[in-house]
Amino acid sequence: MIRMRCATVSLVAAVFAGTTGIPSSTADTGSPPVETLTPLIEQALPDVPGKTFTSAVVEFPPGARATPHRHGDAFIYAYVLEGTVRSQVDDAPVRAYHQGENWVEQPGAHHVLTENTSPTESAKLLVVFVSTTRDALKVDDPQR
Repeated sequence: MIRMRCATVSLVAAVFAGTTGIPSSTADTGSPPVETLTPLIEQALPDVPGKTFTSAVVEFPPGARATPHRHGDAFIYAYVLEGTVRSQVDDAPVRAYHQGENWVEQPGAHHVLTENTSPTESAKLLVVFVSTTRDALKVDDPQR
């Protein structure tokens, strides 16, 4: 069980690392800080062939902003563990989500804005993905 969980965490970390391009610090790039993803579990859904359940904690340092992105055909659930996160999905209005609040993203949705509103405090999300097995969980928009 422990060996399987370690392998799963390594696999999920590789999937996230391959799609996020997260720098280790802002001093390296001169850009504002971005989010970091810590995988928790990845599990094939036994009653839904070809689908996988994945969860992760996403941390936003003060002032961090995620690159606009999509999650392919994954269904997303996000819950704010700490702080406040401003979010905009597709053409919906921008909304601030505070600790204890949550939202969902439909398959194919475009996550236009995700940012920590605080210049001094971190924000943290629990994110759950139900995705097609082996699909990338996050695909950043191309740089302009």
